Amino acid sequence: QLQASGGGLVQAGGSLRLSCAASGFTFDDYAIGWFRQAPGKEREGVSCISTSDGSTYYAHSVKGRFTISSDNAKNTVYLQMNSLKPEDTAVYYCAAERLTIATLTLTSDFGSWGQGTQVTVSS
Repeated sequence: QLQASGGGLVQAGGSLRLSCAASGFTFDDYAIGWFRQAPGKEREGVSCISTSDGSTYYAHSVKGRFTISSDNAKNTVYLQMNSLKPEDTAVYYCAAERLTIATLTLTSDFGSWGQGTQVTVSS
């Protein structure tokens, strides 16, 4: 089970930190990804982290602005979002899947999903 939280309303240029708390499975050797979906748009992969060695992946649209991290002791993954833009407005979801190159780079399906958390960036 995954529980996403931390969304909210922020002005452009501001910051938010999303959290994804996992329970019910061993946190080791997983890819934990963040995805987002804006109204009328397809779901987009944002970032991913390996709980095994901390390897990370970022979509081009967020690279340099977002930072993903993992606290394995708390079974929690964070997404620090800085320099937010109105185009970052979306429902953000976290998801988990066994770690592979494909899941780490968000090019494969994820089997476990949390509920979304709304991020709204005003201009």
